[in-house]
Amino acid sequence: RTYFLGKLNIRTITKMEPTFNSVPDKENFPQKERDVLKFWEQTEAFKTQLEKTKNSPPYTFYDGPPFATGLPHYGNLLAGTVKDVCTRYASMNGFHVERRFGWDCHGLPVEYEVDKTNGFKGHEDYEKIGIAAYNNLCRGIVMKYSQAWREIVGRFGRWIDFDNDYKTMDLSYMESIWWVFRQIFDKGLVHQGSRVMPFSTACGTVLSNFEAGSDYRDVSDPSLIVSFPLVSEKNTALLAWTTTPWTLPSNLALSVNPDFKYVKLEIEEGKFYIVGEPHLKEVSKMMKWKQNKIVGTFLGKELAGLKYVPLFDYFKELAEDGCFQVLTGNHVTGDVGTGIVHTACAFGEDDFQVGIKHGIVKSETLECPLDKNGRFLERIHDYKGMYIKDTDPLIKKRLKENGRLIYSGTIKHSYPFCWRSGTPLIYRAIKAWFIDVPAIKKDLMENNLKARWVPSSIQEKRFHNWLQDAREWCFSRNRYWGNPIPIWASEDGKEIVCIGSIKELEEKSGVTGIKDLHRDYVDDITIPSQQGKGVLRRIPEVFDCWFESGSMPFAQFHYPFSTPEEKFKDIFPADFIAEGLDQTRGWFYTLNVISTAVKGCNPFKNLIVHGLVLGADGKKMSKSKKNYQIPCTLQMKLVQMQSGST
Repeated sequence: RTYFLGKLNIRTITKMEPTFNSVPDKENFPQKERDVLKFWEQTEAFKTQLEKTKNSPPYTFYDGPPFATGLPHYGNLLAGTVKDVCTRYASMNGFHVERRFGWDCHGLPVEYEVDKTNGFKGHEDYEKIGIAAYNNLCRGIVMKYSQAWREIVGRFGRWIDFDNDYKTMDLSYMESIWWVFRQIFDKGLVHQGSRVMPFSTACGTVLSNFEAGSDYRDVSDPSLIVSFPLVSEKNTALLAWTTTPWTLPSNLALSVNPDFKYVKLEIEEGKFYIVGEPHLKEVSKMMKWKQNKIVGTFLGKELAGLKYVPLFDYFKELAEDGCFQVLTGNHVTGDVGTGIVHTACAFGEDDFQVGIKHGIVKSETLECPLDKNGRFLERIHDYKGMYIKDTDPLIKKRLKENGRLIYSGTIKHSYPFCWRSGTPLIYRAIKAWFIDVPAIKKDLMENNLKARWVPSSIQEKRFHNWLQDAREWCFSRNRYWGNPIPIWASEDGKEIVCIGSIKELEEKSGVTGIKDLHRDYVDDITIPSQQGKGVLRRIPEVFDCWFESGSMPFAQFHYPFSTPEEKFKDIFPADFIAEGLDQTRGWFYTLNVISTAVKGCNPFKNLIVHGLVLGADGKKMSKSKKNYQIPCTLQMKLVQMQSGST
C-alpha cells in the first residue's frame, strides 16, 4: 500500500517470510565449501552443464599441460582460478565450453625423477638396462600424482574434465605430433647442423635458448689471466682472460677487437706483455705491477695473424689449418678482461662463430672433446674421464708450473643453470636439429598483433621483443623418454624420409600393427632405401617436450586423423587461454611458432597473462624446487584454527 504525503512517497511493506535462512554469527565456511562440492557431485553439475550446452556454439579453451611429477602449488591454482572464472562466464553466456585437463608426460622432469630414484648418473647407466627398461620406469611414475591433482584442483572449486583428459604420451597425441612435424618439414623449415648450444651435463642433453634463459644465478668462478708467447717474439706475450679454465686445453685461437687500441708493456727488462688499452688500468691493478712502461701502441687489426705458442698439444695438428693465431671479432668488449679473449671454438657461440668466419674450423668437423655428461674424452688424455669443473684446479696448477699463469682470482657473475637439474649449463658444439624460426619471423610478429592480450603491455613489449630476436629453435633432445623425431636416414645422412603417420610408417617399412611410438617400439624399425643405400634407420633424438605442448591445439583432438577439417575450423584458434608470465618464452612462444608454421595463423584469440606466486625463498613456486606447502595441507591448518582444534 502506498500513501502520499506532500512530495514524500511512503510505502508500507507487509511482513513476509524471509527468502533465505538466517546466517549464523559464526559460519564454518570450509564446511560450506564441502557442502557445495557435494551438491555438485550429487547433481553431476559440470557434466550436466556440458550436456545441456552441447548444441550451443563452441567456445574453445586450451589448457596448458603441467607435469604430474609433483603436487600442484599455488601458482597452478592461481592459473586454474583465472581459467575457471572465464570458462564459467562463457558457459553462462550460452556457449558450449569443453575443458579438458592435459598432462605433459615426456621430457626431463620425468627422466630426472627416475634418475634420482634409481641412482643413474649418465648415459652408461641407461644403456646397461636398455631403452625399454628405462622407458618402463618412466611410464611407472609419469602419472604418480594425477589423483592428487584431481582432488586438490577439485577441492578449490574448478570445473575441469579429468576423465576426458589428454596425455602427450598417448598414441593418438604422439601420432598428431608426427603429422605436425611433417608439415613443418615439408615446408623446408627443418635442418640439421652443428651449433654451440646450451647443454645440461647433468641431464646429458642440449636445451633450447629459451630454456637456458629461464634460470640465471649468481656464482663465483675462477678468474685467470694466461700468457700466450708470440712465436715471432719469445719475450713478448699476449695476455688473455678466462673464467673457464677447463676450456683452455681446447684453445684454438685468441680474439681481439679490430678497432680497439692495444699497448705493448715492458714489465721488467726484456719482458713484454700486450693488453687492450681500455683494460690497462684494471689489469695493472690486478697484477700489482711496479712498472708498466708503454713501448708500443697499435690497433687490434694490426695484431691479426700473429702466431703464438699453444698452451697444450692436444690439438697441435690443427696449426696447419690456421689455428693458434690472433683473430679479430666484434664480440670482444671493453668492459672486463684484458681485451684479448681465449677462443675455444667448441665452447661458446662467439668462439664458434669467429672460428667459422676465419676458416680455422668447419662446423661439420669441429671436435668437442666431451661426452654427454661433461667428462673429457681420450683427446684430452691427461684428464680423460674427469668432469670438466673437477679439472679446474689441476689445469691451474699445470699452467703455474709452466709459467703461463699470470693471475688467479675469482669473479662473481650471473650464469645460466639447467631449469630441471639445477646444475650449471655449458655451451658446447653439438649436432642437433633446428626449426628455422627466423624464416617465419615476419608472420609470427604479424600474427601476434591479431590476438588480444591482457595486459597488452606483455604482447606489445616483452613478447614482441622476444619474437623480434627469434632464433633457430633446437627442438631435438638426446634423451630416451619422449616422442621420437620421425626422421629415417641413410648412414651417410643424404637420404632422408620424414614420416607423418602410423599408416605411412607401416607402408614404408612393411611392419604392421604398430601400437606405440616410443623409442623402445620404433627404433628397430627400418625403411628400405630408394637409392640403393641399404636401409634407413631412425635418428636417435626425441622431440623437445615444448614442441609437444606447443602442438596441443592439433594433437589433443588427434587432428587430422580423428577430427575432420570442418569440425577443426570450429575449434581452432582457441577463444581463450591463460597462463603465467613465465610462459612468454615457453608455451605462448611454442604455440605461436608451431601454429604459424603449420596453419599460418595465431593459435588463440584472447590471452590472460597472470603474475607469478613466489615461495618463502622469494623464488617462483616450482614442483622441482618443492618450495611450497601442499595446498590442502595449509587448508586443513586453517580449518583447525577456525574450529579451535589442534
